[in-house]
Amino acid sequence: MQLNAMMLGGFLFFSISIGGAVALLVSRLFQHTTQGLSLLCGGFLVGLLVNDILPSSLKLYDSWGIVLGVIIGYFLFLILHKSFHPTISLKPSLYLLAIAMFLHTIPLALTIGSLLEDSNFGITLTTSVILHHLPEGFALTIALLSQGEKLWKLFLCFIGFSIFFIIFVWIGHFTNLSDKGQSMLMGISIALIATTSISEFILHNIRTASMKSFLAFLLMGYLLSYVFHIML
Repeated sequence: MQLNAMMLGGFLFFSISIGGAVALLVSRLFQHTTQGLSLLCGGFLVGLLVNDILPSSLKLYDSWGIVLGVIIGYFLFLILHKSFHPTISLKPSLYLLAIAMFLHTIPLALTIGSLLEDSNFGITLTTSVILHHLPEGFALTIALLSQGEKLWKLFLCFIGFSIFFIIFVWIGHFTNLSDKGQSMLMGISIALIATTSISEFILHNIRTASMKSFLAFLLMGYLLSYVFHIML
């Protein structure tokens, strides 16, 4: 099957939409409780890092590049956190998470772009795009619901995510980013996902729920990410 960037962008939109639909179903179980959904999202993101992103990144990318990217990502988080928080109390978590997810998809998009003309990879590429981004759709949707945002904003985020992916697939088709550069991008996204999940979703709600509820929601979020990991 001969693929192009637009088709893959469509597959990605389909994938994150499925993840979003699953998140909507899960959120109904908690009746859209703000604290519960925030902690659920934090636990899910931690599980996503531990079970999927970190192991695969260390296997595929240069470890020193990842470490350098993590350091850069941490300072980027501090800058963005201070920039957003004076005027927007809760929204930075969603913005920072979206930035982290966007950066996380760049290395995959570049790699896919370099393989576009190889018909032998058609089914593999399609499957990779669909399965790889289900958790991202879930996390972004839970994050948005936890802040009481309208669903049309989620739709715009998914559209932007798909366009962003298409652009970097196209760039990867015509250029070649070094392994060190891809490793740094992955490290930056890891740092942003980790700091956002811990600072914005977990620690921010540590005093708003009982210890029992706090641990229960975190554990449920982690277990959901583990289920995604096993199934995908």
